[in-house]
Amino acid sequence: MGTMYLRGETWWIKYYRNGKPYRESTGTSKKMVAQKLLEHREGEIAQGKLPGIVFEKVTFEELAEDFLRDYRINQKRSLERAERSVNHLRRFFGGYKATQIVTSRITEYVELRLTEEAANATINRDLSALKRMLRLGNRQTPPKVDRIPYIPMLRENNVRKGFFEHSDFLGLRDALPAYMKGFVTFGYKTGWRFSEITSLTWERVDRKAGLVRLEPGETKNQDGRTVFMDVELQQVINAQWESRKRKGKLCPLVFPGRDGKSPIKDHRGAWDSACTKAEIGRRLFHDLRRTAIRNMVRAGIPERVAMMISGHKTRSVFDRYNIVSEHDLKLAAAQQAAYLDSLHGHNLGTICPFPEKKEESQNG
Repeated sequence: MGTMYLRGETWWIKYYRNGKPYRESTGTSKKMVAQKLLEHREGEIAQGKLPGIVFEKVTFEELAEDFLRDYRINQKRSLERAERSVNHLRRFFGGYKATQIVTSRITEYVELRLTEEAANATINRDLSALKRMLRLGNRQTPPKVDRIPYIPMLRENNVRKGFFEHSDFLGLRDALPAYMKGFVTFGYKTGWRFSEITSLTWERVDRKAGLVRLEPGETKNQDGRTVFMDVELQQVINAQWESRKRKGKLCPLVFPGRDGKSPIKDHRGAWDSACTKAEIGRRLFHDLRRTAIRNMVRAGIPERVAMMISGHKTRSVFDRYNIVSEHDLKLAAAQQAAYLDSLHGHNLGTICPFPEKKEESQNG
């Protein structure tokens, strides 16, 4: 049975859940208002819920730390991206209680980020992080969040469609410094992510069998992967091995940076300079991934096999990378024309005359 008592002019209430007492200020001097809050709290407890005061003490900072801890414990590769989202969100929601994070406040945050000219995709990543924070809080025992507000996402119209024609890639590779030539060739042939190639070590390479492995947990989707290398890739790997022996630096990385011992990190300077020299416009390393998908499909490799090589887990993203170029459209038109020309006995390309409709006589 709950009780009410005065502290100065403010009513306080006291109630119990599983024998544990809770004391809460009602923030009012009106006894009837305090009585209604007490009845509401007792109603929550009767339904097996935690009293609302528990959730009102949880802050954004507590949810954010739980969110990042989950990333660290599970060794998620996108931890750095999650930290950036938290920093963006903290500028707005820092000091907020979890109960204050409601849809109206979330739309205010979106509006603020749009005025800062943040891309829709970037804002959506922040909103996804916020939603994940709230879900983690809701799933805990006991829960820290009693409800997850509606979080409207923005439409993303900024999906890149960049890819390399083969001549463009050859021009880029020729213009790159020596330590990056094999690196980009591997990306062009396999479609692996930048981080997967930069972290590839010799213990994952079987030169005799001509294959490369990534173990489960070493990829973005946590799945293992095995790729058999063609002749050119085997030559690339053998050249990297010989360079390693020649320099006398037993670096575990297959594709080290310019110094021959540390990973390739800041590649943009050399990359942008090579793009300019090759006169191919601005490109991203990720465009090699899109290109590899397209090339494998057009080479007749079954799509399921291509997905296993590139590491795509979902069909929707794979399809988005399977880009159609102007050359593909021209080829389709030529193939259709050849097919139609092969049909015999048809007057193709001629508009057949239709008889004009006779006018009806006035007499009917």
